[in-house]
Amino acid sequence: MEVFMGQPLTDDLGFLLSRASGALVRATNTALGEHGLRVRQYSVLVLACEREDGVTQREVADVLGLDPSQVVVLVDELADTGRVERRPGPDRRTRLVVATPAGRRVCEAAGAAARAAQEGPLAGLDDGDRDRLREVLTRVWAASG
Repeated sequence: MEVFMGQPLTDDLGFLLSRASGALVRATNTALGEHGLRVRQYSVLVLACEREDGVTQREVADVLGLDPSQVVVLVDELADTGRVERRPGPDRRTRLVVATPAGRRVCEAAGAAARAAQEGPLAGLDDGDRDRLREVLTRVWAASG
């Protein structure tokens, strides 16, 4: 019988990132559920709230790493609940996703709930650790394309 001589799974960065991400997403989805949202919908809403004049669906797809057809579904869900609206963009082909006043209120309340929920999975990290983690993950994301 051959003995495995590779790296233990619990030392694998991909495994650890996946598990940590899963813990954060589960905690965040629970908190967002009280506001009728899930992480992907919330992410679209945040992007729409970041710009007064809205964001294109292509920009949302690029930032979130989603197929444009997935973004259409997410925007439809948010529009159906009155949290965003589509407006004509600078050219005839572009549609902007713009947060409504109700969407901005929900985003603010949901954001507070999400941040509070993330305290559980991040409890072992002080502010400095969190800043370093954010900086490292941002560099990994930037390097990935």
